[in-house]
Amino acid sequence: MRLVSFRHAGANKFGAAVDGGIVDLSARTKGRWSGLRDVIATKALDELRAALKGATPTLAFEDVELLPVIPDPGKILCVGLNYASHVGEVGREMPTVPSVFSRLHDTLVAHGGDMVRPRASTHFDYEGELAIVIGERCRHVPRAGALSVIAGYTCFIDGSVRDFQKHSVFAGKNFPATGPLGPWMVTSDVIADPQRLELTTRLNGSVVQHDTTDHMIFDVATIIEYLSTVTWLEPGDIIATGTPDGVGTGRKPPLWMKAGDRLEVEISGIGTLGVNVIDE
Repeated sequence: MRLVSFRHAGANKFGAAVDGGIVDLSARTKGRWSGLRDVIATKALDELRAALKGATPTLAFEDVELLPVIPDPGKILCVGLNYASHVGEVGREMPTVPSVFSRLHDTLVAHGGDMVRPRASTHFDYEGELAIVIGERCRHVPRAGALSVIAGYTCFIDGSVRDFQKHSVFAGKNFPATGPLGPWMVTSDVIADPQRLELTTRLNGSVVQHDTTDHMIFDVATIIEYLSTVTWLEPGDIIATGTPDGVGTGRKPPLWMKAGDRLEVEISGIGTLGVNVIDE
């Protein structure tokens, strides 16, 4: 399933993206769940599959306002420096454990929305990433069983304000509306192996990043094992898994995003997340 969160007729809803539009699963399940985070927390994805059987689209994409696929995650955890090629381009040492930082909720942006370049900086960079949606409350998850706690996968853009990031990673990663997430969550049964995906980032139609997830330094299972050692992971939590090389700061001269740019991240088996860049 490809599950979406959206706003229609003044209400936040969720549904399934299918050929021809969206099946409103909020309506088909008679408002039983408040949103996808609630669905995941109650382990109700199979009930959504049952509700989707035989359904036809009831809404067109142009008739709804898409929301970040999980609009209200409890946590947004991000792994930095997780592709050797990216470590090399930014001149850092190879990490021996995952380098983790967090994002605030107001950094999230929906597919088709506006990614905001802050007025405080022109050093606005892109990082296309695979993101994980956690499916159950868990702690101390062994690597061997880590994929079983995943509800699904989606695309993420880790918008980075590089000059602020030099003195504070938290500051550089937490300006409002700099973290697009979506367009939907592909449930984990669709993705047999998250380390066999192809990631492409395009800026104004030109490919700026292209790699495969098997080149991660710490694979998805290792990331979950590490983070669940540190803290409880909860249903609907988002984990961004890092970016490959090709980012703007690693280029000579640097390639910074500006108002009017179109940014897209495409991941095989998932889809394409696209946003417009505007000035604050």
